[in-house]
Amino acid sequence: MITITETAAEQIKQMMKEDEEAVYMRVGVQGGGCTGLSYGMGFDSAVHEDDTHLTVNGIDLVVDNESKPMLDGVTIDFKQNMMGGGFTLDNPNAIANCGCGASFRTATNAGAPENC
Repeated sequence: MITITETAAEQIKQMMKEDEEAVYMRVGVQGGGCTGLSYGMGFDSAVHEDDTHLTVNGIDLVVDNESKPMLDGVTIDFKQNMMGGGFTLDNPNAIANCGCGASFRTATNAGAPENC
């Protein structure tokens, strides 16, 4: 379902060590952004009833069941450059991405208005 690269997994594990309440990494999709949908990533201390729990590359990952189809096949990576570092998500379900890279559109939300 979701792939986490080794580089991203190392970064996530380091971040989780710094947060005492971080048991799970939560990834989801919410409405908003220039092209209709935006990603959310953070840490959680519990798996909820409407979540799917996965272990990917040593990371306990939770995804809410509403976001799950839009994240199927996503690769999470961590890129470092001269400006710093950050996570990237490569989503094969995205048919359009915002120029800023913060949001995307899938075939199921193709009619959503663009706000860029």
